Amino acid sequence: MAIQNTHYGSESIRRMLLPCRRIFFIGIGGISMSALARISLLAGYGVGGSDQRESPLTRALREKNAEIFLGHDAAHLRGYDAVVYTVAISESNPEYLAARERGLPLISRADYLDYLMSDYPVRIGVAGMHGKSTCTAMCASILARGADPTVLCGAALPFFEDATYRVGNTRKHFLFEACEYMDSFLDFSPTLAVILNVEMDHVDYFHSMEQIRASFLAYAKKTGPEGCVLFNADDPETCLALRDFDGNRKSISLTDPNADFHARAIESHRYGTRFELYRGQTRLGTVELQVHGKHMVYNALAAAAVALLCEIPFEIIQEGLSAFEGAHRRMEFKGTLGGADVYDDYAHHPREIRATLAGAREMGYQRILCAYQPHTYSRTAGLWEEFVTAFDGVDRVFFADIYAAREQNQYGVSSQGLALAVGANATYLPTLDALAKRLREEARPGDLVLIMGAGDIDKIYGFLFP
Repeated sequence: MAIQNTHYGSESIRRMLLPCRRIFFIGIGGISMSALARISLLAGYGVGGSDQRESPLTRALREKNAEIFLGHDAAHLRGYDAVVYTVAISESNPEYLAARERGLPLISRADYLDYLMSDYPVRIGVAGMHGKSTCTAMCASILARGADPTVLCGAALPFFEDATYRVGNTRKHFLFEACEYMDSFLDFSPTLAVILNVEMDHVDYFHSMEQIRASFLAYAKKTGPEGCVLFNADDPETCLALRDFDGNRKSISLTDPNADFHARAIESHRYGTRFELYRGQTRLGTVELQVHGKHMVYNALAAAAVALLCEIPFEIIQEGLSAFEGAHRRMEFKGTLGGADVYDDYAHHPREIRATLAGAREMGYQRILCAYQPHTYSRTAGLWEEFVTAFDGVDRVFFADIYAAREQNQYGVSSQGLALAVGANATYLPTLDALAKRLREEARPGDLVLIMGAGDIDKIYGFLFP
């Protein structure tokens, strides 16, 4: 059972940490947690933490003198003054229980992040069921040229030397990805809250669209009377969620010329996408992107709107977006296989899959071969019908076993069953080794091979490119 978060304000955490010199992170190998650990090292704290397995992120932390433990044990807390945890851990975690028993400050990841950003007057939180990491990365590409932001993203950014974060020197702009899972984003106090889209997901926590809309409305209200919400006016569920929001709001749209920020004359070509950016009825100029798909235009439009609201000149927005080549595992080019181009993508929700595949079709390949690893039994079961139709138009799709993450299979679902439901162009291959072997047999010049999923399917590259 997951831990129920205890919410602390930033001032309370500041008082709790005042006598503390060493902070322990449970789940330190996660993308967000590892970034918080690195920021804490830069702030002068001694840092340690635990995770289930070694990874590039834990190795990088060890090289920065963090103490890393594999596995979880109460003895690991010896010498530490405070504990930061992620709500995804179990309430029976021995380190969590030991910290509570010893009376150590126990601070959730989201609360700790809110504490770190509390000194920044401009706090930009990017939320939405899909596109958060890419939009945050696009914002970072712009703001790093026109300001000196601190950034915390859910994906590694090539222009930050593959780090997920950047620490600015000016303490003005803090840009962060605001995750909705377990209502974590309600711990934050953004001055500019971005909402890209609202949809059913995380069905192990959210049980209805009413619950999800209420969470996003509560997130919007966190901006307070002086803040602003930037929302996607083309997304019906986002509009429903904000129906009772009476604060300051700005809209983006690809279809409504009356939106505060909108895109016109969208054109796709082999090497990317271009569109005309408008603020109200004023044309600002042409934006060139190196990425494909309507979902990428939405992300870029939101990022441009964020920058304009932060008073960044349009020329810098053009430069930042045209230089953006993608974030880690977001249609990331990995190499060639049998003459085919291989791309990697994090999509793990039916809507994300459809959007990624629509963008892939714009790239002009003869065939698209997709290898997909479903993520969690609950999501696969709860969105089963959507997954069955999400791969329409793909020439071949290969399913690996479901990545369990934190779950047990209480739902009776399987990748083999999903492949049967999808139809004749779908094949179940249980292991990454078998999946890589089939892709090597199938791939040919003119193909796009798309590796997709949020679990550990990226380990397949050790088999594809030994």
